[in-house]
Amino acid sequence: MLKETLQAGSLPTLEAMMRFTGQRQRLLAHNVANLTTPNFQAVDVSPKAFQEMLGEAVEARRKENGGIGGRLEMRSSREVRTGPDGALSLRPLKGTGSVGGVLLHDRNDRDVERLMQSMTENYGAYRVAADLMRSRVGVLRTAISQRVG
Repeated sequence: MLKETLQAGSLPTLEAMMRFTGQRQRLLAHNVANLTTPNFQAVDVSPKAFQEMLGEAVEARRKENGGIGGRLEMRSSREVRTGPDGALSLRPLKGTGSVGGVLLHDRNDRDVERLMQSMTENYGAYRVAADLMRSRVGVLRTAISQRVG
């Protein structure tokens, strides 16, 4: 019963969003850590492609189960690999974090402003998903406590 409860409503979608943004934040932090590394080329994955992938999974779940519950089956893509337990791993393509292929004198293609913008947007997406997840879990907690108490 607990498994069905945790797969109901928007919880699986929010969990997938939090997993993706968490993994992407690691990539972006890696790019920040190597800002001054010669020959370093930044890497990133496309949030838009992930959102499309997530949207397709949500639509498939709606058609199969009416959208109320059920497992969120996400397919893997070139950049995002999904595990059987719902875990996500990112496989960034080389040069996807670069800015038009322009290399600096140390053969690094950094763009600090774009990198900070990506980190801020990613954090915002994570924050929204976490706040919504907290709200949903709070509703479940209230329902369980009233049932037991």
